[in-house]
Amino acid sequence: MSTTMSNTIPVGSNDVASRMGDIASAPTPHLSKLATRYRGATVEDLDPPSALSCYPTDPISHALLSAFERDYTHLTVVSSDTRALLGYLSIPHLRILLDTGKVQESDEVSKAMVKFRRKGKVYKVITMQTPLEELELFFNGGENGENGKQEFAVVTDERRRFVLGVATRTDLVEFAQKRPA
Repeated sequence: MSTTMSNTIPVGSNDVASRMGDIASAPTPHLSKLATRYRGATVEDLDPPSALSCYPTDPISHALLSAFERDYTHLTVVSSDTRALLGYLSIPHLRILLDTGKVQESDEVSKAMVKFRRKGKVYKVITMQTPLEELELFFNGGENGENGKQEFAVVTDERRRFVLGVATRTDLVEFAQKRPA
């Protein structure tokens, strides 16, 4: 009994060769369907608004008023001496703290701000040249987003010396929706 070997790979087989097309075109994990619309765009293309910063010693009422005037949901908190980024103030979270009585409008921002932990922690540097795919991964908790969803990103220079702006998840979605498919 003689057997002939076929030089073809049966359709639907599970070998690597037949799945190369699927592997090569597989989407990056944690990216939305809108990610195909980024097409080489960077954070600079989002035209993020300038960051609105306050000092830890500012009263909460001042921070609230500043955020309300510009319709911002997050403010960066910087050192009054060095202008170094110390943390941020989430306005929605601040409203909860005010409503529950944990802080008062006369309290200092430092009492309500989220402080960045600098020791032993690596932060993702988001610059104007960061590709939007990387920004989306960061928002979805990957690539130094520490696996927790992020609602905004502080945009800095490459050396993290200057806060240039703030990009939000909403900015990213609106940008992608405006671009043709």
